[in-house]
Amino acid sequence: MSRSVFVRSLAVAAVLFVAWIGVTKMVNARPSPAQASTAEVKIDNFSFGPQSVTVAVGTTVTWVNHDDIPHTVVSNDGVFKSKVLDTEDKFSFTFSKAGSFPYFCSIHPKMTGKVVVQ
Repeated sequence: MSRSVFVRSLAVAAVLFVAWIGVTKMVNARPSPAQASTAEVKIDNFSFGPQSVTVAVGTTVTWVNHDDIPHTVVSNDGVFKSKVLDTEDKFSFTFSKAGSFPYFCSIHPKMTGKVVVQ
């Protein structure tokens, strides 16, 4: 084999190797699909439980009314607002940004809670 053929073969092999490494890094660098996170707040005995919940961005929080009377879930800043929830009704909201989201029941304003999104 002549020297120029050997050098070309070596150069092609090096290029292919570098390309293979680049593709491998790209494949391994892809973020894995986000797993859906959820949290639940129970409404019972005129209170939200837990009163404060801390979740990650992208988490869906679901409020479930276990009381025999209706309640609502309304954020102080108007980001989310449920319909009137009768017994065993649910309301869900997905938090897409970080922050603190205090809320209350518009029927019983002394009922308060907070979602902290990190």
